[in-house]
Amino acid sequence: MNAPTNISAQTQNRKADHIRICLEEDVQSHQITNGLERYRFTHSCLPELNHNDIDISTTFLEKHLDAPLLISSMTGGTEQAAIINQRLAQVAQHYKIAMGVGSQRVAVEKPQVADTFAVRKYAPDVLLFANLGAVQLNYKYGLDECLRVVDILEADALILHINPLQECIQPKGDTNFRGLLDKISTLCSKLPVPVIAKEVGNGISAAIANKLIAAGVAAIDVAGAGGTSWAKVESERAESPLQRRLGKTFADWGLPTAECITTIRAIAKDVPLIASGGLRHGLDIAAAIALGADIAGLAMPFLQAAATSETAVAELAEVLIAEITTVLFCTGNATLYQLKHSGSLQRIE
Repeated sequence: MNAPTNISAQTQNRKADHIRICLEEDVQSHQITNGLERYRFTHSCLPELNHNDIDISTTFLEKHLDAPLLISSMTGGTEQAAIINQRLAQVAQHYKIAMGVGSQRVAVEKPQVADTFAVRKYAPDVLLFANLGAVQLNYKYGLDECLRVVDILEADALILHINPLQECIQPKGDTNFRGLLDKISTLCSKLPVPVIAKEVGNGISAAIANKLIAAGVAAIDVAGAGGTSWAKVESERAESPLQRRLGKTFADWGLPTAECITTIRAIAKDVPLIASGGLRHGLDIAAAIALGADIAGLAMPFLQAAATSETAVAELAEVLIAEITTVLFCTGNATLYQLKHSGSLQRIE
């Protein structure tokens, strides 16, 4: 009888640790970048546009967004996380942008914390993504648990995050990934909402993306390297010298975000594609979209803002929207579609 309680307590403590470490410690990649610095927009000094006419709205999974922004999956399960999620959701609602929540495994194990994820009441019109670790499908999770987390959030889609490196370093990590693709395929065929496959900061290659799409995944979030290193995060939580060493060794492991976008788009022209991993401002977002992404996700900047106040989150959203709009104006593109097809983003040789 005590085992589930102990497991849920461990999961809840891990959630609290993750927030604290991300806010207080240097867990950013330093040797690897998101790859976007290898590209540059061609400036147009005569855009022939009225700035007021620029439209950065889009659709993703058939839902309208006023800007191509996703508040990426972060947290839930603790009192602090509940406050953060409420602030994020209220801003997402105001600006009509998408939002994901952190892994809801803790809500399955400990239903009394489910309300820390239940942000639909703050964001009735927003594209919302529920979230579970894909590897949990090998640890007695199935359709019922996935339906439960979707219902908690009244979500439009379910993110399955795929994190083998993090699980290798995390104390008591779940490392049985055998046969997971078939289970993902079965889930995709039975779940009434779309499934999004997402890495957590090490990137998804074109070869793996191709397998996930064939399995029925509706969208890909590349979550490439170049931002927060979850190897570093877990190194800060290490319970042994071995775990600490692993975290430091693999701190800069992974595929840069830009590389993930271009290689996946080369083999899958139409799959809905989210760019995330080390994006820090609207120029990064615009570059990612020009490379082929449909929307872009940011986590760390929103976490830092949400830990301060709802006003700080709103100010960040305003800045990101202004930066994206400025890129379109200064490249002579009135819409995101035009930006994607303009050829205005050039690789720097």
